[in-house]
Amino acid sequence: MVKNSKPLVSVIIPTYNRGWTLKEAVDSVLTQDFRDFELIVVDDGSDDNTPEILESYANSICVIRQNNQGVSAARNKGVAAASGRFLAFLDSDDLWLPKKLLAQVEFFNQDLKALICQTEELWIRNGLRVNPKKRHQKPSGNIFERSLALCLVSPSAVMIARSLFESVGGFDENLPACEDYDLWLRISCRYPVYLIDTPLIIKRGGHADQLSRSPALDEYRIRALVKIIESRRLSKTQLKQALNMLKIKCTIYAAGCRKRGRETEACDYDRLYEHYLSATFPKN
Repeated sequence: MVKNSKPLVSVIIPTYNRGWTLKEAVDSVLTQDFRDFELIVVDDGSDDNTPEILESYANSICVIRQNNQGVSAARNKGVAAASGRFLAFLDSDDLWLPKKLLAQVEFFNQDLKALICQTEELWIRNGLRVNPKKRHQKPSGNIFERSLALCLVSPSAVMIARSLFESVGGFDENLPACEDYDLWLRISCRYPVYLIDTPLIIKRGGHADQLSRSPALDEYRIRALVKIIESRRLSKTQLKQALNMLKIKCTIYAAGCRKRGRETEACDYDRLYEHYLSATFPKN
C-alpha cells in the first residue's frame, strides 16, 4: 500500500459485524498488484470482533469508527476522509482478485474521458459457484435503460473518479437498501459506465445479513425512481423509460400490499404512477 499522502486510488471498505469475512476482504486489497492506493475501513458501530481484527493491521490501513448509521453513511464517511483521485469500494463480504485495481487504472489511462468503470465478477452463493442469469449480465457504456429494472453495477466492482462521485451527491443515507441502485441511476443517466469484461471480484452471497435480502427492496427502488424522475436530470426519452419502470414497480408492490391486507397502502402506490405521469406529461 502506498505511504504518501496523495495516492491515486482510495479504497473504502464499510463494515458492520462482519468479523467472519473482514480479514479476507482487507487482505485481498493489501495484496493487490497495483500499489498506489490507501485503504480506509469504516467500522459502522460493530459489536463483534471487528475492532480487534482492524487493530491487527496497525498502520497498514486507516480505520474510522462511527455509531451505526448504515452502509451509505459509512461509504460517504470514507470518501470524506479519502485523498485519492479515484475511489474504489469493497463490501466486507466480497473479495478482490490481485489484478483488480491494476486493470481499472490501466483502463482509465487508456481512456482519459472515462469517469467510471466496473469489472466482471464471480458469484459464490453459500460457498458454491453459481452463474448469473441472463438478466444480470452487465452492459457497458450507456446502461441507464437496462439499469432501471435491476441493479447492474456492483459497488465492489466499481472504480469512479472522485469528482464524479461528489458531483452527483454520493450515496443517499436515507435509503437503508438499494442505495447503489439509486446512485447508478443518477450517474448512468448522464455518463457511460464501462465494463472490463474480466471477472476480478468474488461476490459472495446467501448469508442472512445481506442487505439485498431485505423484503422491502421494491419500496426502496420506487423511492429511487421517484428521485430520478424529480431530479430534472433525465432526457424526455429517459423520463418515459423511468415512468414506465415506476408503473411496473408500483403495480408489483401494490399487489404485494393487497396480498398482505394493506389495501390503503396498495391504493397509494396505484396512484403514485398516475401522479408522476400527469405531473410530467400533463394533458392539454
